[in-house]
Order: sequence, then C-alpha cells, then structure tokens
Amino acid sequence: MKIIVPMAGRGSRLRPHTLTVPKPLIPIAGKPIVQRLVEDIAKVAGENIEEVAFIIGDFGPEIERSLIQIAEKLGAKGSIYYQNDPLGTAHAIKCAEQSMQGDIVIAFADTLFRADFQLDKNSDGVIWVKSVEDPSAFGVVKLDNYGFITDFVEKPTTYVSDLAIIGIYYFNSAEKLMEEINYIMDNDIKNGGEYQLTTALENLRAKGAKFTLGKVNDWMDCGNKNATVETNSKILEYEREAMTHFPASAVIENSLIIQPCFIGENVKISNSKVGPGVSLGNNTIIVNSNIENSLIQENTRINHGNLSNSMIGNSAQYFGVSREISLGDYSVLDFLSK
Repeated sequence: MKIIVPMAGRGSRLRPHTLTVPKPLIPIAGKPIVQRLVEDIAKVAGENIEEVAFIIGDFGPEIERSLIQIAEKLGAKGSIYYQNDPLGTAHAIKCAEQSMQGDIVIAFADTLFRADFQLDKNSDGVIWVKSVEDPSAFGVVKLDNYGFITDFVEKPTTYVSDLAIIGIYYFNSAEKLMEEINYIMDNDIKNGGEYQLTTALENLRAKGAKFTLGKVNDWMDCGNKNATVETNSKILEYEREAMTHFPASAVIENSLIIQPCFIGENVKISNSKVGPGVSLGNNTIIVNSNIENSLIQENTRINHGNLSNSMIGNSAQYFGVSREISLGDYSVLDFLSK
C-alpha cells in the first residue's frame, strides 16, 4: 500500500508559526503532524507501507529531507512531488501521478484522528468521516440502507447528512481514480474554480464503485493556533502513559510537572509549574514560570511566563506575564526590561 500526502499549502491561518516551517511539520507532542498522520494510517491499514509520496510547494531541501526521513521511519520509500499552482485537490493528486498505482490512501496533512476500525479492502474505497454538529462547513456523504455511500455533497445549505469527510480516503485502484482525475482536468470540469477530488469520487460512484465508511472516534484540527494547542493537549492525553518518562538529559529543579506533558531532550525547568497539556521542545528553558495547555517548540527560553492556551515557536525568547500568546520563531518579547 502507498500513502499519498498532499501538503503544498503553507497554512496561512497558523501564522506566524508557518512562516518558517510548513504546517504539517509543526511538532505536536514532540512529533510532526504529518509523521503522526502517516503512522496512524499505517496502524489502521494493518500492513506495511511501500511508499509515502508527499506533494509539496517550494519548501526547500532541508524540509524535503525531513519528509523522506518520516517515510523511512515507516520502512517505506519517500517520494517528493511539487504542486506549484493551487488548482484544487484533484490537481494535487495529479502531481503525484507517477506513484498512483495499486491500493492507496490519500491523506491531506492538516488533520489528525483516532480510530479503531479496520480498513475494509473488499470495497472499492473507504471514506474517513466524523459526525459533526454543523455539517454546512464540510463535504458530507449520504448512505443507503446497506451502508454504502450514495452521494457526496459539498458544504450543504440544507441538512442531508452529519457525516463530514475528514480528508482521508482509501482506494483499491489508484489507476481508476487517476482515470477520473484526468477526465475532469482534460475537460476542465471545476467546482469553485478548482479541480476537486469529490468530483472524481462522484464519477466513480456513478460508474458503480462501492464506497464504505471509515468512521473515526476523534478528528483533531490543526488549522489555527487555538485548534493546534487543543490538539496538542488531546494527543498528550491519548498518549498519557508514554509521556510519564522524561529523557535523562532533561533537568527539572524545584518544579512541579502536572501530567500529561511532553518534555524534549536537554529541556531545563526551574522554579516553575508546567502542565497539564504542555509540550516543551528540545533545548527549551523554563524559569520562574507557570505554563498550562501550551505548545512550546525548540531552543526557546521563557522567564516569568504565566501562560495558558499559548503557542511559542523555535528559538524565541519570552520574558513577561501575559496570559495567552502566539509567538513565532526567532521572536523576542520582553515585558521585564526597564
């Protein structure tokens, strides 16, 4: 099986944190979003992953090497493709046409999930969905009495279903999907000015393809700062047992750690209270601070911080007493200097 990961967008709603790194590579509880995503898919698939193909923008060679390493950690080949123009979800997949063979999972890298279902490879495809309170903001699916999908409806204005598509799909034939994507692009069939994957799905269904549901228990967004901090707290709670062991290189003096927390290598904490729901990246220093439900990246220093629901990037310095903050990489914020 292959995993295809479209991730060319930079994540403008998560700025300033995505000014220096693409959103899918922002660490959540010590691990990049996209790494968590492909690992979770591999668990649901229940088999070895042959290849992970990443569809990116102009992110640079360092980020490309990081993505290849994520694939290799799964024992898979890593491939890089480029989507230089934002022409839609079907167009993004078209960019990886060279890897579109056999059975595949397509996963858009801006979400995480928790699920306990097993992938049904006897159907033509599986659409990951989650019940939502307000389906008007999502693409949704309708079902027949046998549990097969009968319609794909994009952002319905009247209620048709509460089963929202979360952006993860299984296909037992990548070749058949590519036939439909090539058809809609060759005939310039657009929805909202873009070539949409849902158009290809509807064409496959109309030709007799049987799609079933993969219903997830939790769907976690990383679209903006608040959602990302909340997702970090949820992941920490899901992995609470694994988070109880701190690296030997961490130094914790006269401080209280309230679980669950992630503490990276060479972190130093003194005279502080940290947690619950806090991630501290490698080499970060926390002094005289009280931090809860926050995501702090690597090589950052916080002194006299009183933070909650906050997100601070890499190599930043924060000295102050604000309650909630979003501070990007290499930034300095000092409320204490005279």
